[in-house]
Amino acid sequence: MTPGINTAKRAKVSHQIHEYQHDPNSESYGEEAAEKMGVPAEQVFKTLVVTVDGKELVVAVLPVSAMLSMKLVAKAASGKKAAMADKKEVQKATGYVLGGVSPLGQKKRLRTVIDESAQSFPTIYVSAGRRGLEIELAPDDLLSLTGGHYAPLQQE
Repeated sequence: MTPGINTAKRAKVSHQIHEYQHDPNSESYGEEAAEKMGVPAEQVFKTLVVTVDGKELVVAVLPVSAMLSMKLVAKAASGKKAAMADKKEVQKATGYVLGGVSPLGQKKRLRTVIDESAQSFPTIYVSAGRRGLEIELAPDDLLSLTGGHYAPLQQE
């Protein structure tokens, strides 16, 4: 069990765990997950951590098939500028290694923004906290578990 899975269990949220054999040579963790689970890449969401205005870490959850718009994530976090967060900072704040960062069960609860496209699926897949391990749950359940909000995050 990971802290992400435990968070869903404790909240008694309906979810399913999907495990697959992670290939260390894979170039995209998210696309690998979609391919190995046989689900559309638009339904598998990656968890990215950005620094907003150089001072706050914010979690952006968006489809693995999309590129994150720094402008939109900054706006969604009521900031002016966003940049990818430092790898060491991400691991320290979340307790997860890159490629396995879950929006759930982070060591330090970070503000979370979920791409609005999640609302078009009955369930979405996000990392359960380890490479090769995904948790499937309703987007609104993810929203309530993270205390996040929906916003457009995808680069045009």
